Amino acid sequence: LGQPLPPLFPFVPILFGGGSESKLRSAVQALRADQTLNQLEPLLAFFASFVLAMQRGLGGFPHERLHQEEIPLIQQIMRWDMTVLRESPWYQEILQEGLAQGIEQGIEQGIEQGIEQGIKQERRGSLERILKLRFSEIPVEISVRIQALTLEQLEELMATALTVNSLDEFSEHLPN
Repeated sequence: LGQPLPPLFPFVPILFGGGSESKLRSAVQALRADQTLNQLEPLLAFFASFVLAMQRGLGGFPHERLHQEEIPLIQQIMRWDMTVLRESPWYQEILQEGLAQGIEQGIEQGIEQGIEQGIKQERRGSLERILKLRFSEIPVEISVRIQALTLEQLEELMATALTVNSLDEFSEHLPN
C-alpha cells in the first residue's frame, strides 16, 4: 500500500495481490485510523470474501463459496461481525427495504386470502340456498361437508345441485 489513498482501501482485495492476509490487515488498519472512513469496513470485508472465493475458482455468491476456515479469517482480520454490519448505513437501508418488501408482500397475501375466503363463503351460501330452494331443509351432515369443500369443489357442485333429484343423490357427489 505504498502511497495510501484512503477512500480506495475497500477496493484493496480486488486489486492485484489484494487477497493476501497482510494486505487486508494493512487496509483495515488504515481504514480504522481515519474516522471518516470506518463505515467502509463492511465494503472491504465484502470484497475480501469475494476475492478469497474467486481465488479458489468457485462461482456463486461469496458466502456460498468461502470455506469455513476463511470466514473466521475475514472476521478476525476485520472484526467483521454483526455489530459492525448493524452499525453500517447500508445495513439499515437494506433492513428498511427488506421490512418494506415484507410488509407489502404480507398485505398482498392477506388481500388475496381475504378475497378467496370471501368467494368461498359466497359459493357455500349459494350452494346451500340452491339446495334449500330445491329440497327445503339441508341435513346438518351435508352442511358440515359443504363447509369443508374447496372453491373448485364448490363450483363443480353448483351445477350438480341444480340437476340432481334428491339430497341423497347430491350427497353421493360430495367428496368424503
